[in-house]
Amino acid sequence: MRLNKFLAQAGVASRRAADRLIAAGRVKVNGRVVREMGLQIDPDQDKVTVDGKPVSAHRKTFTYLLLNKPPGYITSRKDPEGRRTIYELIPARYHRLHPVGRLDFQSEGLVLLTDDGDLTQRLTHPSYQHEKEYWVQVAGQVPDVTLHKLRKGVRLEDGLARARVRYLGKIPPQQRFWIQPDPKHAWLVFVLHEGRNRQIRRMCQAVGLRVRRLVRVRIDDIAIGDLKPGQWRLASKRQLKAIRKIRAGK
Repeated sequence: MRLNKFLAQAGVASRRAADRLIAAGRVKVNGRVVREMGLQIDPDQDKVTVDGKPVSAHRKTFTYLLLNKPPGYITSRKDPEGRRTIYELIPARYHRLHPVGRLDFQSEGLVLLTDDGDLTQRLTHPSYQHEKEYWVQVAGQVPDVTLHKLRKGVRLEDGLARARVRYLGKIPPQQRFWIQPDPKHAWLVFVLHEGRNRQIRRMCQAVGLRVRRLVRVRIDDIAIGDLKPGQWRLASKRQLKAIRKIRAGK
């Protein structure tokens, strides 16, 4: 088994984060620091440590925590600029969990935190094509021609950016307490299969739209539900069922 996959299955980090741990010299195999990407190990025979702590291959349970991130927080443990982080919103006993993907400083909504590296890999790697749904309020109204441009795809500096885009109809009752309709400003729904840096904001800017609010409400079949801004909860039975389907590749 590849070393980064072993670390992910053991709940240490996602595969990409595991690669960073390996590159930084924080991982040892049988007492020897390894920096080789793609290294194959035998989970039943080799002894792996991270920062001196042994890693067990026989992980049976994982933790899945959902947070409604308010604007003004970053999805990192620490920030050199001194900004608030999402870890200030959850109990210390869950600080070992890592976020599945990121939301930028001013964006809001669903952040999934876990110690399940395999799930993180499946939800963040574009090859798995898992959907992320965002509700985006833009200044003013959106002409049909502009909506057509977004649906067709927008050429950005890092290539063509695509999304399924439509007008948001009625706001569901579960979200009305913190997402309000406004006749002056339109709400759009963006559904993405990839997660480029600030992709939606850049797409809107490219077609002349100014984003007022950007809210992630769904990752695959894991929805934000009635979580209030700043509130967290562990995954429900329904959400755990959706997570099991994702892990099984369904």
